[in-house]
Amino acid sequence: METVLYHLTTLAVVAVVLVLFLGLWNLSRGKSPNTSQKLMRWRVGLQALAIAIILLYVAVHNYS
Repeated sequence: METVLYHLTTLAVVAVVLVLFLGLWNLSRGKSPNTSQKLMRWRVGLQALAIAIILLYVAVHNYS
C-alpha cells in the first residue's frame, strides 16, 4: 500500500507542476484569461488532492 501511495504522490505532484506551468505559459503568452483561470482552478484542486494523498501516505507509514 505504501508503494502505491508513494507513486500516487509523485504523480499528483507532477500533475500540479504541469498544470501550473501550462497556466503560467498561457498567461505569459497573453492567451485567453478564462483558460488561465481554469488551469489555476485545476491546480488548486490537484494540490488539494496531492495533500490528501501525502497525508494518507504519512498515516499509513506511521501506523504500519
